[in-house]
Amino acid sequence: MNVLTGYIVREIIKGSFIAILLLLTLFNLFTFSDQLKDLGKGSYGLTEIFYYLALTSPTVFYELMPASALLGSLFILGAMGNNRELIAMQAAGLSVMGIIRAVMLAGAILVFIAILVGEFVAPVTERTARVLKVTAQNEQVVMGGDYGLWLREGKKFINVRKIQDDGSLADISIYELDDQRHLRQSTHAEKASFQGNKQWKLEQIKQSDISIQQVTASSQNEQVWQSSVAPDLLKIVVVNPNNLSMYDLAMYIDFLKDNHQKSHSFELAFWGRVVNPLIVFVMLLVSAPFVIGVKRGVNVGARMMIGIVIGMGFNIVDKIVGHIGLIYEINPPLMAFAPSLAVLAVALFALKRVQG
Repeated sequence: MNVLTGYIVREIIKGSFIAILLLLTLFNLFTFSDQLKDLGKGSYGLTEIFYYLALTSPTVFYELMPASALLGSLFILGAMGNNRELIAMQAAGLSVMGIIRAVMLAGAILVFIAILVGEFVAPVTERTARVLKVTAQNEQVVMGGDYGLWLREGKKFINVRKIQDDGSLADISIYELDDQRHLRQSTHAEKASFQGNKQWKLEQIKQSDISIQQVTASSQNEQVWQSSVAPDLLKIVVVNPNNLSMYDLAMYIDFLKDNHQKSHSFELAFWGRVVNPLIVFVMLLVSAPFVIGVKRGVNVGARMMIGIVIGMGFNIVDKIVGHIGLIYEINPPLMAFAPSLAVLAVALFALKRVQG
């Protein structure tokens, strides 16, 4: 790596991190404002809100990397163009393709950092944030383990083995203790569905009443269970494709396919993870024609506006294409790669025109 290439790489990485810091601060301010409406629910206070923001920041960092790379490169290369540094570099023997290669090298470093955060840090902190928020807002004690989800509600201990896609529960056991903490009643239901107003409908119930003298068993087809356990509390154990690493997504997709369950949303999330590094490179490549092809004197505000419009436009189109793919169950790799490849084609065409 020669001196000029190293200079461009350092400056673009520096500009990208300044951009991601500003964007992350802005997003966290919006998130903080949104979380304030839940302030005071249970033990969810300002301390918990700041913990929540800190734990969700790695996910936001990973998602903002492509837009930050675009804004940082536009700002840095634009400043170099206005200061005639790019012209001086070309006079010193660094070609336009050499400048672009330096930009791509900076992109490779940014991608490496994003992958480290997105694959090894963000999934863990995001799950921790969800547990923190839900448990702070609810009085129940929640424990997840190899034997399903355990919750405590007063003198009752509840074990949920399965949570269905529609939000209903399956294989539920409820253990109720007396004042001396002796087991008083044991209830098992095959299914439970939320009816609203803190009521669940239990189906196919087997119940045992336990006393010192005897154990009485009974069964019912249906029973109303009055409980403050809300469906929101159970969201912490529902698998969210956006909070899994590529490895976890691949394993879960195989599990769903082996059990003949729908895996389309998880496949789309997996291929979205695969394509994310390409998006960073595409965003950096997009910035080059706007700097090389735009005359000097364009102010910082105009360049930032260009970056924001491109970044937001790409993100909106990418989300729309992804939802279309989910609705019509179109090939996930195609839906994940299509927006990036389309923008890449436009960027390459613009670069060719600039060089021509």
